[in-house]
Amino acid sequence: MASPLPALQTVAPEIVSLGDHERRAAEVLDAKAWAYFSGGAADERCLQANHNAWDALALWPRVLRPLAEGHTRTQLLGQEYAHPLLVAPMAFQRLAHADGELASAYAAAALGAGFTLSTQASLPLELPARAVLGTAGRGPLWFQLYLQHDRGFTRELLQRVESAGYEALVLTVDAPVSGVRDRERRAGFRLPAGISAVNLQGLASAPLPTDGALCAGLLRHAPTWDDLAWLQGETRLPVLLKGIMHPKDALQAACLQAAGIIVSNHGGRTLDSAPPTAVALARVAKALRSAGHTLPVLVDGGIRRGTDVLKAMALGASAVMVGRPIVWGLANAGAAGVAHVLRLLRDELEVAMALTGCATLADATPELLDT
Repeated sequence: MASPLPALQTVAPEIVSLGDHERRAAEVLDAKAWAYFSGGAADERCLQANHNAWDALALWPRVLRPLAEGHTRTQLLGQEYAHPLLVAPMAFQRLAHADGELASAYAAAALGAGFTLSTQASLPLELPARAVLGTAGRGPLWFQLYLQHDRGFTRELLQRVESAGYEALVLTVDAPVSGVRDRERRAGFRLPAGISAVNLQGLASAPLPTDGALCAGLLRHAPTWDDLAWLQGETRLPVLLKGIMHPKDALQAACLQAAGIIVSNHGGRTLDSAPPTAVALARVAKALRSAGHTLPVLVDGGIRRGTDVLKAMALGASAVMVGRPIVWGLANAGAAGVAHVLRLLRDELEVAMALTGCATLADATPELLDT
């Protein structure tokens, strides 16, 4: 059966930036959904630091360079793609729009961007995959995985993911428990009727101890490096690790043959006072480079302009993931809104490359940020 087409909408002409999308989405979304999507952990220092760190980096332009043969192509996991933009995994997108993850997947495919579906998606995982796999020029199609306490359930989920055609797993490793999200609690956020993590249906609750263990015993089910090895033995798909911030963890991931790493602090939603991803990216890329590792390094967190994308590439990223702005576009105009967000970022990236003398992304080196 063919996947349903997302609703056709248009983007308001006064929306010309990701910031405009955010301001409009704040008006469109109800207060509880807005708190869920836009909020961070605790005092939201990490959330704000992600933005500030990209802003603090200056681009030093070079002039009179040959640009006629320029392009934005990049390679990931042995495949070449039109540009380095991917949609980050985000849960419960039907909170923002009735078409949810389906609209985001259609838009990403149409714009040649990668798409990563969350374990906590509000639509069956087969639906977005079926919708986009045949799209010419699409980006990579990945599935973000939270390891579950029930390995039998996880095996069945992996079988569904592989059968659906997903091309890699993105194992999230930075959230053994949820962060302290004050904004959500003040808003009284709860999932409304009809929206749930449909791909986790049938998963029994984890047994918890009654002996006063840390975090009510939840950490007894937290994944470890041994679980990464188990996962690699259970799937034929490459496994990237999302949530790497410390250079030592990046080196450990490389030694354990992870297919790639994603520098991420969960969008400031878990550990407040964690460093911004721009700072972590520079340290992680340097550590891997010094040790002779060449696995791809992606980054998310606070990217709002094409100049931010170029800065990420100069710091050593292979590609970037975009999160909240995708939801803002989704809330404003469904698939068309998501496509608009991605188009804005790509256009801005191309302008930034032209104005800094970068014909290709390979020209975006640390020298671009440092005289």
